[in-house]
Parts: sequence; C-alpha cells; structure tokens
Amino acid sequence: MGPWGKRDDILVHRCEPFNAEPPRHALARHTLTGTESFYSRNHGPVPRVDAEAWRLRVDGLVDRPLTLSLNELRERFEERELVATVQCAGNRRAGLLEVRDIPGEDPWGPGATSTARWTGVRLADVLAAAGVRSGARHVAFAAPDVSRLVDPPQPFGGSVPLAKAISGEVLLAWGMNGRPLPEAHGAPLRVIVPGWIGARSVKWLEHVTAQAEPSDNYFQAVAYRVLPPDADPDRTAPGTGISLGPVAVNCAILAPDGGTPLPPGPTEITGYAYAGEDRTVARLDVSLDGGRTWAQAELDAPPSPWTWQHWRLTVDLPAGETVVTARAWDSTGATQPETPAAVWNPKGYANNSWDRIRLRTTGPGPDAR
Repeated sequence: MGPWGKRDDILVHRCEPFNAEPPRHALARHTLTGTESFYSRNHGPVPRVDAEAWRLRVDGLVDRPLTLSLNELRERFEERELVATVQCAGNRRAGLLEVRDIPGEDPWGPGATSTARWTGVRLADVLAAAGVRSGARHVAFAAPDVSRLVDPPQPFGGSVPLAKAISGEVLLAWGMNGRPLPEAHGAPLRVIVPGWIGARSVKWLEHVTAQAEPSDNYFQAVAYRVLPPDADPDRTAPGTGISLGPVAVNCAILAPDGGTPLPPGPTEITGYAYAGEDRTVARLDVSLDGGRTWAQAELDAPPSPWTWQHWRLTVDLPAGETVVTARAWDSTGATQPETPAAVWNPKGYANNSWDRIRLRTTGPGPDAR
C-alpha cells in the first residue's frame, strides 16, 4: 500500500501537502471509487483531529447557534446517503501545461475525479435547526488544516451561496463507501457539495457560518478563480476573476491508457463523463481522425443526479499510431472546447477541452494477408 492507504501505483504529485491521483485504468468501469484509488487534494498537512473532543459550531446570522458532537449530529438529524462525484478544479491541468507553463501548480491528469457513496446528514437540516436569518446569503466552511502555500499561512476554508447550502443534496458526511470517513479524506466530518468543484467540499469541518457575503478565506477570495490569460496570480486582488463553483461538462478516456502497445483490430475504449450541478451527460462522441468524423459511445445512466457516467465504444484500431479523441455534451446542449489553448488560465483550472490519448498497435492489421 502507498501513503495514506493508497494503491501502490498512485501518482503522487506532492508528498506534503499530500496530492495524488490514481492511474487512468484504476477508474475504468468502476461506478464507485475505492478509498485506495480516490484522489487526494490537500493544501496543508493532514490535521490530527481528536474525534471525541471535536465539535461542530454553527453560527453567524442564525437565531440559535449550535455546538454539536458527532454523536449529537447522528442522534438529532436523519441520516442520509448520497452517491456523488467530487472533481478537483485542477483536474486535467496537465493538458494546460502543454500549452504554457503554470509555475507552482501540480500537473493533475484526469484522475482528480472520483465517486463515492457518502453518509451523513443534510446541511439544510442543520441550518434549519439553527434558524438562518433573512440577511444570510452565503454559508462559509472552516477547517483546521493550515496551508503554508499562503503568505502568511492560514487554515483552509470556503463558502457556497445559501441557495446551494439549503438544497437537499449538500451533506455533512462522516461515512464513505459504507465505512467511517478516512482521516485523509476529512474525518471526522466533511462537507460534500455535489456538482461543485472539490474545493468547496471542505474536509475536517469545524465551523459553519451563515453570513451576508462570500467567505474572505484565501481559497475562496483569491484562489480557485479563473483569471484572464495575461493576469499575474501573485498580484491579483481578492475577488479578481471568475469564482469557480459548478463543474463544467468534462470527460476523459480511461482505458486503454496508452502505456502498452495493442494488437490492431477491435478495441474497446472506455472512460467517464461528468456534468456538474444538476446537469447530466447527454452524449459522448469518439473520433479516430482528429474530429473530422465522430461515433457515439454507449453511455451509462448516472447512479444519481450528482455523478459521473461511464461510457464505452468498440473501435477498429489500424496498425500504427492512432489519436483517440473524446468529447461530451450535457443535458443543456453545452459541449467541450476543442483545445486546451482555448481555456488556458494562469492557475490551470477547469480544463474541460476534448480529451485525447495516443494509442500504438504492433503487428499486422486484421486484414493483412
């Protein structure tokens, strides 16, 4: 096993903070991602939280501030389960790095996307018990993990609009795939904000605050924002750029992964597609000729409104080298941009351009005599 119980072939981008993703093939054909394969994105060292002493504070613009232990959360509120995908905003950044360097940012591939069955209570129920006041427009989350990537160092945090926070799908989760939440994934409690970038699903949650404005935490006000291509991320003021929230439609080819030569002939291509918020993927196209012609893949129904969808298509690979291209369309008719150059930005977020993988075949083609 690798660090934090991860698989031996986990791709570690950084040891401290621990940032790692599984290889493509580890996600193929699996609706749920095992904990050993689930990507890990951190901004500071994994904090050591005493679950017995831990308390969740709920305050701000509320009538009845709350302080709750994990047992009190379990006893007071109805337990819920939800299958949901979590995707890092830096997913597929490696494609943007091929366009232009992005100093200081990890070269994530398509493995910074994973899906689990989460167990917990609805944030809406907890906020209802606290009595949110009319002046509240946002709900902020605070955690104890301190990031030294910020000057000066500060704990991680963020917020979502109140309308999202009180929607029934947002969970305060203590369980993952039928087991207690692992330490590296936010135990004893984390937020799950389905359909939104993973940075809003704050781990090691300690504090929930109803407030009039978005969080002023660095990771809300400065980071996780799409800046213009010519901007200097080290000199931008808080609030600059587009704040990332719902995930744009995206897809990835998972298998074959291009690492091993294949025999020419019929080959099954598989992958995932994902559309954030409450959208689903409506169509998945595959091309073997750079996008001149396309074939539609078989697309699985989502296991919940908040998950990825797996797809597959058998193609006839010729002898030699073939670039396989995939693109997805969501239920609103939106599709992916053609090239990473079209979406390049100085922090390397939200690369949802067409995915491409280069496959090689060896030996004569199936029609050789």
